[in-house]
Amino acid sequence: MLKKVIDNYMQKVQGLREYCERCLKTERWGGNVVLMIVDAAFTSIGLNYFTTVVPKVEEFNKKFIESGRIKSLKELAKADINELMKVWRNKRSWFIAKKIASYLSTLSEDDKSALRAWAKSVKLENWKNDPIGKIKGVGLITLQYLRMMGGIDTVMPDKIVKKVINEILEKSGYEPIKDDIEFIKRVEEIALTCGYKPIELCWMTWLIQPEGRKMRMEKYSSILPKI
Repeated sequence: MLKKVIDNYMQKVQGLREYCERCLKTERWGGNVVLMIVDAAFTSIGLNYFTTVVPKVEEFNKKFIESGRIKSLKELAKADINELMKVWRNKRSWFIAKKIASYLSTLSEDDKSALRAWAKSVKLENWKNDPIGKIKGVGLITLQYLRMMGGIDTVMPDKIVKKVINEILEKSGYEPIKDDIEFIKRVEEIALTCGYKPIELCWMTWLIQPEGRKMRMEKYSSILPKI
């Protein structure tokens, strides 16, 4: 029953696997880890991802990455916050981005290797003591988002993901899961049992959301290949 219900949801999001594979290979945003960190820091304050976060990450990309002003996590960590705030006015986001960049840049000279090494090292039950988990403003949702971009096949326990997955569980005769850590572990198990990757279930919940008359998957089809 559970697999049947999940299959029905997954059929609505054709082409999803390609986006998830890119995320797991740390190749979102053209493989630029600085942009991934900025994306996660902007996303952490809960504004609309497609209409607010994506355009602002693109603006940051033009002003700082393409212009050569910021070429690595090390440079993001040292960047002038007043300059950065000309693109995105939320100081907390920049504090998060700079702190994450600062820590990751101590792990490897190569940004991609640094993100992937960190993502692999995280102990979920002990996430609050993780060097990135300890950063003020980084919750479990942001931590999981970063881990996914660092190659870990998992899910984010954000409100949309929990709402859709718990809806699936209830339709299949199971109890909804409230606890975040338990939710992550259970969804990882369910996904694999039903023949999907956990990240695919996670992305599906976002992309089937309606915006206006269209589903996000359809509405933002021109943006998705970039991110």
